[in-house]
This record gives sequence, C-alpha cells and structure tokens, in this order.
Amino acid sequence: MSEYSSRLTPIILPLMASIRREQEEILQMKSAEALAELIYHCVARRPCPNDKLIKNICSMTCLDPSETPQAKLICSMESIDDQGLLSFGTPVSKHKSKVHVLAGEDRSKVEGFISRRGSELALRHLCEKFGVLLFDKLPKLWDCLTEVLKPSSSESPAVTDEKQVTKAVESVSDAQTLINNIQVVRSISPLLNEELKPKLLTLLPCIFKCIQHPHVAVRLAASRCITSMARSMTVKVMSAVVENAIPMLEEASSVHARQGAGMLINFLVQGLGEELVPYAPLLVVPLLRCMSDCDQSVRQSVTHSFAALVPLLPLARGLPQPVGLGEGVSRNANDLQFLEQLLDNSHIEDYMLCTELKVTLRRYQQEGINWLAFLKRFKLHGILCDDMGLGKTLQASAIVASDIAEHQTQSGNGDLLPSLIICPSTLVGHWAFEIEKYIDVSVISSLQYVGSAQDRMILRDHFCKHNVIITSYDVVRKDVDYLGQLLWNYCILDEGHIIKNAKSKVTLAVKQLKAQHRLILSGTPIQNNIMDLWSLFDFLMPGFLGTERQFQATYGKPLLAARDPKCSAKDAEAGALAMERLHKQAMPFLLRRTKDEVLSDLPEKIIQDRYCNLSPVQYKLYEQFSGSRVKQEMSSIVTTNESAGAEGSSSSTKASSHVFQALQYLLKLCSHPLLVINDKVLDSISTILSGMLPGVSDIISELHNLHHSPKLVALQEILEECGIGVDASGSEGSVNVGQHRVLIFAQHKAFLDIIERDLFQTHMKNVTYLRLDGSVEPEKRFDIVKAFNSDPTIDVLLLTTHVGGLGLNLTSADTLVFVEHDWNPMRDHQAMDRAHRLGQKKVVNVHRLIMRGTLEEKVMSLQRFKVSVANAVINAENASMKTMNTDQLLDLFASADTSRKGSSAGKSLENNPEGDAKLVGTGKGLKAILGGLEELWDQSQYTEEYNLSQFLAKLNG
Repeated sequence: MSEYSSRLTPIILPLMASIRREQEEILQMKSAEALAELIYHCVARRPCPNDKLIKNICSMTCLDPSETPQAKLICSMESIDDQGLLSFGTPVSKHKSKVHVLAGEDRSKVEGFISRRGSELALRHLCEKFGVLLFDKLPKLWDCLTEVLKPSSSESPAVTDEKQVTKAVESVSDAQTLINNIQVVRSISPLLNEELKPKLLTLLPCIFKCIQHPHVAVRLAASRCITSMARSMTVKVMSAVVENAIPMLEEASSVHARQGAGMLINFLVQGLGEELVPYAPLLVVPLLRCMSDCDQSVRQSVTHSFAALVPLLPLARGLPQPVGLGEGVSRNANDLQFLEQLLDNSHIEDYMLCTELKVTLRRYQQEGINWLAFLKRFKLHGILCDDMGLGKTLQASAIVASDIAEHQTQSGNGDLLPSLIICPSTLVGHWAFEIEKYIDVSVISSLQYVGSAQDRMILRDHFCKHNVIITSYDVVRKDVDYLGQLLWNYCILDEGHIIKNAKSKVTLAVKQLKAQHRLILSGTPIQNNIMDLWSLFDFLMPGFLGTERQFQATYGKPLLAARDPKCSAKDAEAGALAMERLHKQAMPFLLRRTKDEVLSDLPEKIIQDRYCNLSPVQYKLYEQFSGSRVKQEMSSIVTTNESAGAEGSSSSTKASSHVFQALQYLLKLCSHPLLVINDKVLDSISTILSGMLPGVSDIISELHNLHHSPKLVALQEILEECGIGVDASGSEGSVNVGQHRVLIFAQHKAFLDIIERDLFQTHMKNVTYLRLDGSVEPEKRFDIVKAFNSDPTIDVLLLTTHVGGLGLNLTSADTLVFVEHDWNPMRDHQAMDRAHRLGQKKVVNVHRLIMRGTLEEKVMSLQRFKVSVANAVINAENASMKTMNTDQLLDLFASADTSRKGSSAGKSLENNPEGDAKLVGTGKGLKAILGGLEELWDQSQYTEEYNLSQFLAKLNG
C-alpha cells in the first residue's frame, strides 16, 4: 500500500494543487482533464484514491463566497442586497477567466473563484469520461450529493414524502453544511449525462423544502441551485416549481416561504429568460397577488419578476400548455380571463357595485369602476389618471363603498380595515362633501382628520367609529409615526403627483403607510419628466420599475440623450425604444380618458393668448437689469463652471439659487414693477425713474397707476368684455351683469393684492369678489368655493395657482384669466380645469396675459414641450393596450431642435406670434441662460436635484 501511495502521490499532488490554485484557465483545464483520466484508470485499483479525490473536488466547489452563500455573513435579506447576491451567476466554467476582474478583491475571493472553477472543470471531465456510469463507478460522488439532502423514492419531483423531506432538512443543525451540499448539486447539474438527470431530480423535494428554510442563506443557495437545474432540465424542474413554489407565495403564515419563493422566481426570470414564455401565464397572477405583501423584500422580488414577465405574455398567447403539469395547476378560466384583461382592458366586464349610488354613472365612469374592481380582485395597484373634471373622486369613492358593502354582506359589521384618503388640505372638505352627496351614510362613515396637533390627538380616539379617514398630505407628514403603524384597506392619494419628488418629506412619509390596496388619482401623473412616474410607482409597487438609479439609466438617460440637438440616429432610436418600453410596462396600471373622448356634451375650452407690450418703466428696468452686476455675475458663473466645473455642493446650491432668483425677478417684472421694487432696488434706480416720471415726488404711489402694468389694463378690458364692472344702469342694451363669472389666477399673493387694491377698489368698485390663497386657513377654503359656486352675484374669484389649481370644482365660472404663468405647465392646466370639467354648461374661455418679447414667451414655449413629453408616456391610449401607438415617438424625441421648431406651430394654434422669443435689452450671458430653459423644471429641483456644473453647462449650451 505504501509503495502504491508513493507512486501516485507525485502525480496527484501537483494535479490537485493546479486545480485549486492555477490562475491560467487553460492550464487548470489540462490538470482537470488529467485528473479525470487518472481517476478513470484507478476505479479498479485497490486501495483506490478516488473517494478522497472526489471528496476534495466537491469541497472545492464550495470555496467561492460569491457563489456559495456564507451562513455566518448572510443573516438577512438586506445583507443579500448589500452584497449584490441577487444576480444569477454562471456556476459552470464556460466563461473566460475572471481572475483579472477580481484582482482588486480580497485574496479569499480570488482563491475561492479559482478553486471553484478548477473543481467544476474536473467534474465536467469526469461526467464526460464516465457518462451514464458515473454514479456506478464513482459512488462517492452520489454520497457527496446526498450527504444531507435525502433522495425521494420516486424520480418524479412532484411525488414526495412530505414527512421524510421535512425530517431530512430539519435534522441538519449546521446551515453551512446544508448550503455546501446544495452547492455541489448546483455545480454538477448542468454537466450530467441526460440519463442521470432523473436521478438528480429525486433531490428536488429536499431542495424545495430549503426554499422556505428559516436561514436566508439556505434559501439563497436553494434558489440558485433550482435555477441552475432548470436551465438544463426546464420541463421537469419548472413543473416542480409550479407545483411547489407558487403555493409558497400564498403562505400567509410563513414569511420565509414567501421570501424564498419570490427569490427563486426572481432567479428563474434572470436565468431562463425567454425559456419562461410558456410558463409566464402561470406565474404572473400569483406574483401580482403578492405585490401588496406586508414584507418589503417579497414585494421587491415579485415586482422585479413581474416587470420582466409582462413583455413575455403576448408571446405566450396561443401556445399549448406546458407538458408535465398536473391538473391542479393548469391554466384555469379565471387566469385566462385575467390575462386577456391585462393585455386588453377593454374586455373587462361591468362590475356590479354592492351598494347603490345617488347618481347615475356615465359609461366611462362605469368602465373606470370596472378597472378599479379588476385591480382590487387581483390585489393590484394603479393610477387613475383621467383628465381633470371627469369624476375621479366619484369612481374612487364608489369602489371603496362597494368593498365596504360587500364585506358587510359577507361578514356583518366585521373587522374591515378603515380606508385612508389623502388629498391637498383644500380638498379635505370637498371629499367629505362628495362622499356624503353620492353614497349613503350607512355605507361610508367618514372622519376629517385635520386641525391642530391637539385636535388630531382627540380625533384619533374616533377612528374606530369610522371606516374612511380623510386627511391632508401635510398632516400625514406630521403624523406619519402614528398613521404608519396602522394597516389600511385602501390608501388613496388624490392629486397624487404631489409625491413626484422622491426625496421630499411628504413623499417619504406617504411611502411609510401600509395598505392592502393603493390607488393614485391624478390627471397629470407626469408633471416635469418621467422620473415623476418612478416616484409614483415606488409608492404603488416598490421595485416594479427598478431602483431610482436603474430607472434613470434605463429610461431617463436615453430620453435626455435623444433630446440633444446633436444626437446621433442611434441615440434618437434608443430614446424612442426606451419610451416605448416604459409605455408598455406601465400600461396595465394606468387608466386615462380625456374629456374630448368621453364628454361629447362638454362645451369647448378656448385658449386665447393676449400679448401686451412692456410699459416704459418695465422696459427701463429690463435695461437696468441687463447692465447690472447681477447679470454679469450670472454670466461669470456660467463661464467659470464651463472651464473648471463646480467645486462644492454649498457653492452649487448658492449659485443655482442665484440664477433662479434672477429669473424670478424678470418674471415678476413682466407682471408689475411694484413686485420687484423694494427699498434696495429703489435706491439704485430712483434716478432712472425720476427722469422718466418728472414731477413725481412719490414714485411708489405713482406706480400704482394702471398704465404702468399693461396686464392690469388688459385684465380690466377682459372683465368689461364679460360685463363685469361696467355701469349698466343707463344702457339696457348692454351685456347683463352676471352673464359671465371669472377666475383670476396669479402666481404671487402680492400680485393679487395689487389687483384687489389698484383695480377693483380704485377703478371697478362695483365688482363683487372673493379671494382664495395661502393666507386662507385650509379648513376654510372649501367654504369659499361653496360660497362662490352658490352665489351668482359674486363676479370674480381671485386665486393663486398653487392653492386654487388642485381638485376644486368651480364650474360656476366660465372665464379664466392667467395673469402669471407657472414653470410647470400641468399646474396651469389643472387650474384651467377647475371650470372646464363635468357639470360645465358654458363654453370656457381662457385668457393668458403674456408680455411680448420677454421671458414669459420662453416659459410658454417650455410648457408646450413638457406637455408633449407627458402625453407621449400617458395618454388616451392607456384605455387599451391594442390601441397603443408608439410609432411617432421617434419623431417626438429625434431632436430637441425639432421640438423647438414645432413649438412655433403650437404658437399659431394658440394665437401666438411665430418666431423665437427675444429678450429686451439682454446681453449674451443672460441670453445663454434663458436659451437653455428647457432644462429647467419646477422650483424645488433647482436647489435639490441638480449639480451646478451640469446645470450651468446646459444653460450655456
């Protein structure tokens, strides 16, 4: 024996050392081939070294920590995420050497990778050398595969002895021993002879039991192993997945089972790709039902999987059912019906509400409720983004009421969770009013959770007496510690685009709420760019659109590149394809109808742009700004950042704020000189104004005269055209007072003060009006709206766009005047639709006052471009997948230059003059800044989201 050992040792030791440590893959492969040859010739030898060699080879497959989970290091789902272990690697050494890639890693990882690669090369050559006789000639290899995993008596993975399997897994106290055994199975499964694979399948029941193991590292190892087996034995393994893993997704009592099943399907989606097409219909429904799981890791894994499976569904239509499935898991009628609805929601049957409404639903409203019921049935979440004024409040209230009534019928007044409705503070009273108006009080009992902190503390004791709680975003931000502890049935976000900024405190608070059903109502879910949509979906289904960084890389960057005037045809095509992918992925979870589509009886909305010329004082102030130190500093900022880049976040924020303040200065100046004149400014321009206004001792008093603000003159003309403010006592043939009622929108309260003081109280004293702005307490705002709607003798309602532009119903007015305009076009459009909505009987005339040749013209051009982006992603086509039309996306995003040219056509359609906006009296520095305005979004992003060097480089582009 000693003579025999001494003869083999000089051969075996170098071979094993090479397999374990050789960095050059080709040399390692030669050693593995030689070792397999040696083992082949030693089978009949006695004593035989094979058992020890096989044991060592199997042990080496477990030395790579990137492929074999380490039980001591992986203790939670978060640790798996942190270590990046949720991506599916390639255990078989068909890849090129990665040693150079791992050079920067710690030594143990490099050595572990080399050892695993060598052992898998040795196993491959053994499988090739022995073929179907592998386990007969090398029984030790089968012993290593079944060290703790016990084979079932049947070769069918669907036939198991549950007690035997459970006992086998639970008897293993050391998690790492179990993981190592699973890793050996994973390594050899793709290499085995086809005739031996059924034998390996007898281990599947034990591995599936490990999918729900209490230790997360065991679940991870089992998920990877089954995925590797599925790649080489797809039909048999996927049948077992459908039989075993899908039921685990519904294991309400075991979070470990749901986590493991979600992780397994996530790996299968990565590892099998299009091979999963026949199985996609069997997986999507169970995955969807887990999207509202109380465990975040389950939600994230299933939403990732579902997002990848959705594009496969159309390919699965018409395919025969996969072979090998039992009768209990074949596609049932309900799932088939669901899939048809998912692909084309026009097939949704009418949903019969479980309670009667005090209103007759219009057809499109019934279809909206059908869609909401469809979401409820399959535990999905979505965005009802109907055009403003189509009754989103009614549709959402109806589905909540029906759910409450259904629960009351089935289980009496059982413990149904309350629902939470979150809306702007202005609309809390509106929601309570609408619910009481349309739904019987025996079904919904609502509570308005508002007021001071002390008031809200008292109201908490009354939660148990009400099934619908209505509150505001501001209250949620303040009370999230309390509200986040409760579990809600429905959580409805009205005007849900408020959470578009993923980093804001309101958004972070709202995303802490837990609810079985989540619904967003917003006529404009994309307000500025497609990142808004990511934030909304992050509330609905976290992980469905990936992380924020992934979403930006997949969609944001290609679209931004496609907007560059100098972009290549490849970039333009990539932008179009990215938009198309996003459109399709989000399609089933958005429903949008426009007023033009569904309200044939809704009167027309006519938008008229009234252009005014700057007054002499305004013109001089523009010139003064052009030559000022402020303008020079802005130009200097641009130049400095182009050459050197920004050097610190604090300076970046300060400079960005400085740029924005300068732009705001110009916009305010377009409205009224008094909005920009303070004591400091007055000192610097008093000489200029004194020369323009000779004999005037009090410049401020003089500027209160209407002619210094052409917008006030134009506003007076519009009101008089409407018959408001004119003295009709002496001419019976004149327009009757009260025939038209007007909403006047401004950005700044100070401008409303000027309108009230200088126009109404001085020149139009018989105008009756109310006012609604930020100074009005939220609880009292709805009362002002009701007073205006119910009293036709009130001619005018003055509003700030921020306060009056959301959710309010002001159909008693038929004329709107915008004296100032928002960077964000959706805010102005929302404000317009306060009057142009369901219930309006008159043609709505919208007058927009714009100062010719100023920054305001540039803002209006920017608005049109933003609207075109939003409409490309979410539009009326979201009523049915069949009507999707994305062939025009390439034209839309091919060139930012084209977009600018197209804006001139938009101007002509809206009575705007053709040609680019030209600033009065501006120099090159400011012109460069204003020329890049298409990169500017809403105010918060100027200070929170943009790197100064990038921002200013774009401005100077």
